[in-house]
Parts: sequence; C-alpha cells; structure tokens
Amino acid sequence: MTRIQGSRDCGNSPKNQFVEDAAIALETGAGPATLWSADVIWQRIAENPISGRDAVSNLLAKKPAPAEIVIEHAISHGKVGAACGETILVSGQKRRFSHVFEFTSAKADCIATIKSYA
Repeated sequence: MTRIQGSRDCGNSPKNQFVEDAAIALETGAGPATLWSADVIWQRIAENPISGRDAVSNLLAKKPAPAEIVIEHAISHGKVGAACGETILVSGQKRRFSHVFEFTSAKADCIATIKSYA
C-alpha cells in the first residue's frame, strides 16, 4: 500500500482536497473514474494526449503503485487547480511531479483537462 503524505493546503477547502485526490490518483494509478469528465484530455510531456475517461482509467490501471507520495501543494482557484510533490518508487527512486487541472465548472468536482509535468 502506498504511503501518502498530504499537503497542508487542504484544511477547510474541499476544492483543494479534490485537487490533492486527483493528483494522488494520477500518481498511484488508483482512484474513482468519476474524477475525470467523459471527454477528459490528459496532456503529458513527450507523449501523445490521452482522450476520454476510459483511456485515462486504462492507462492508470497499468501503473505500479509507488511506495510513497508527498503532496507539497494542492491549490485551486475558480476553474483551475494544481498539485505538486514527489513520488517515491518501490526501488527508492524519487520523481518530482506537477499536475495542472482545468475543471468542468467552478464547482471543481470533475476534471476536463490535465496537464502533467513529470
């Protein structure tokens, strides 16, 4: 099981917590498909964009679980959110990440676009 160290940004903010949950889902490969809109687009460095909830879910299902995730910041404002931190693989290798999310609405309960820098 992956050990998670959450950020201090989520305190009283459900939107910030949603951003943190989405980042954890991307890094662990586990999380509810309802985080993503049906036509979500995931843009990653040096990779072709992935389109659609099923395609994103299928790719995430193939990810090995890391040993630990440290979320340094998870913030949101209006229709945009971002999270950054570090993923520590089972091998001990460390990898920095940053994910920027565009929500389907200012309610921030579903993600339309993901831009990942990892």
